[in-house]
Amino acid sequence: MRKRNKRLLVALVVLLFIIGISTYATIHTLFFKPINGQLSQSRFLYIDQDDNIDSVEQKIVKTFDIKELPKGFSILNNYKSYSQNIRTGKYKITPDETTYTLFVKLLRGHQIPTRLVINNIRTLDQLSAKLGDQLMLGSLEFQFYFKNEDALAKIGYTPETLPAFFIPNTYEVYWNMDMNDFIGRMSKEYNTFWNEERLKKAQKIGLTPIQVATLASIVEEETNDKEEKPVVAGLYMNRLKKGMPLQADPTIKFALQDFAMKRITNKDLTVNSPYNTYLNTGLPPGPIRLATIHGLESVLNYTEHNYLYMCAKEDFSGKHSFATNLNDHMNNARRYWQALNKLKIYK
Repeated sequence: MRKRNKRLLVALVVLLFIIGISTYATIHTLFFKPINGQLSQSRFLYIDQDDNIDSVEQKIVKTFDIKELPKGFSILNNYKSYSQNIRTGKYKITPDETTYTLFVKLLRGHQIPTRLVINNIRTLDQLSAKLGDQLMLGSLEFQFYFKNEDALAKIGYTPETLPAFFIPNTYEVYWNMDMNDFIGRMSKEYNTFWNEERLKKAQKIGLTPIQVATLASIVEEETNDKEEKPVVAGLYMNRLKKGMPLQADPTIKFALQDFAMKRITNKDLTVNSPYNTYLNTGLPPGPIRLATIHGLESVLNYTEHNYLYMCAKEDFSGKHSFATNLNDHMNNARRYWQALNKLKIYK
C-alpha cells in the first residue's frame, strides 16, 4: 500500500512538473518571446488619433514583419481593455521586443520624443508640409491654423508676420503634440531667443523683433555667405535710415512667388505688391522666409559702413560687389549683366 501511494505521489509530482513546464513554455511563448527575433535594428510604431484596435493591430504586424498578430496581444487586450483606451504616440520597437513589453508600452503610452527640424523654409505652405511630415498633426491642420487670422491674433501675429514667430532649429518634442502644445513650444523657444539682451539690441537699432526677422529674411535670400550677411544688413539699414527703397530683388521673387528666377526684369519690378521694395519704401509686411538665428544676429549686429548699393559678383560666387555711389554700382551691375548675357540667362 505504501509503495503504491509512493508511486502515485511520484507520478503526481512528475505530472505537476510537466504541467508547470508546459504552462511556463506556453506563457513564455505567448508573452515573453521576442515577437520577431530576426529584427536587426529598432523600428518605430506610430499610432495616431484615427487609429482603432484593428488598425493598431495591422500596424503591429507591418512593423514587425510578421504574418499575424501575436495571440498573446489579444489575450492581454481582452484582460486590460486596451482597445478602449488607445494612446497616440511614436513608440520605439526594439529587436528583442516581446508581446508583453509591447503591450505595456502601448497601454501606458510610453512613447519616445522625436526630433522636429525647422529649417530652410520660404513660405507658410512649405512650413505646413514640413511640420505635417514630422508630427501627428497633418499639413492641412497647420495650413488652416496659419491662415486663421483670429487664432493668430491671439498670439500677436498675422499671416504676413507669422514667419517671424518661428526660430529655425532642431527641437525634441512628442510626435502626438496638439496645436496648443506646438504653439506653446514655439512661443517658449521664441522667448528664449528674444531675451532681454537681444530686445535691447533691436530697440537700439530702431526695429521690433518682427522687423528684425523681416530684414533678416531679405538678407538671407541675398547671400549665403555668413561673413557677408552683416554687411548686407548694414547696407539695408543705411537705406532705411535715408528713407530709400530697399530695392531688394528677393522681395520681387516673393511677390511673384517665383523663387527659381535668375534674373529680374524691368517688367518684374512693376509688380503690384506690398512686397515690391522697388515701388514701396520701408520694410515689406513681413518676412519672406524663416530667418535663421545667424540671419537674425546679422541684423542685430550689422556692420556699420557707408554702402548703399550692392550687386551680385559676375563670377557667380554668390558674393556681392558693394558701392557707396550709383556710378560705381552701375559699373558693377554692368559686369554682372554681361556675365548673364554670356550665359544666355535672361530670366
